[in-house]
Amino acid sequence: GNTNMCSVIPALQLKMGIKCLTARQLSRITEVSHFVAEVANLPPMSHLPYVGNNAFLHKAGLHVSAISKWRESYQHIDPKAVGNNPKVVVSELSGKSNIIYKAKELGIPLPPQGKEARQILEQIKQLENLGFQYEDADASFELLLLRAQPGYKPPFKLVDYMVVVERHRRLPAAYDIGADFLAEATIKVKVDNRLMHTASEGNGPVNALDRALRKALLENYPGLAKVELLDYKVRILEGNIGTGSLVRVLIESGNGKTLWRTVGSSTNIIEASWLALYDAMEYFLLRINKRRRK
Repeated sequence: GNTNMCSVIPALQLKMGIKCLTARQLSRITEVSHFVAEVANLPPMSHLPYVGNNAFLHKAGLHVSAISKWRESYQHIDPKAVGNNPKVVVSELSGKSNIIYKAKELGIPLPPQGKEARQILEQIKQLENLGFQYEDADASFELLLLRAQPGYKPPFKLVDYMVVVERHRRLPAAYDIGADFLAEATIKVKVDNRLMHTASEGNGPVNALDRALRKALLENYPGLAKVELLDYKVRILEGNIGTGSLVRVLIESGNGKTLWRTVGSSTNIIEASWLALYDAMEYFLLRINKRRRK
């Protein structure tokens, strides 16, 4: 088979002492790996040694606590030697150290000795029991931290929403897929105590919700016009329950420069989608589109 040189070269040089590249060249090997994947039109493999996004990932609270004090304790090399970075995720295995580490990484004040980190950790564990998972939804996790800050003010608030899905039956029904299909969403949100009431149609309920929410917010936040929903994944968490199963929705959004992922979970797939969509818009407005049109 074909050998992945981005795995072999660091092993030869850093583990066996066989010089293949200069230190500067080696520090760009992660960049080279991503470039090759892009040229081949393939997603970068996150679990590749040395160059994968998860090559230096830490999940357990004990590990994160250790690397906070001594980086080499749970890392076989310095990630920067291969142009990579350590990554800490929040999961059911997390401890308070994960929360504090991530908050510091994101520039969000969180006292190491305070009770806030413990409260956020308990909230995350409760949400994970409801189907939420934050390992691949950093934007939703960051919003949890921001919402816990004193005096936090969201850019908009949901009042209510309603989704209608309608199909007119025509014969032969088996070949009439989507011919007379209608999805319409009506949304009420508050922006600076001003009620915005909008409606929009879409090719499905999630698309209709997305378009209605944008319509409500664009007047105040024109930067949202650049935001696109790039990926939408649904996972059934309790398959034995059938159509009443808990589902998790993961949304990847982007504006041409930055990507972010958000999560929602519910027994109602539309509600799960709405929660992920809501987070996607709020994260963009808080963290990326920092300038609001006056």
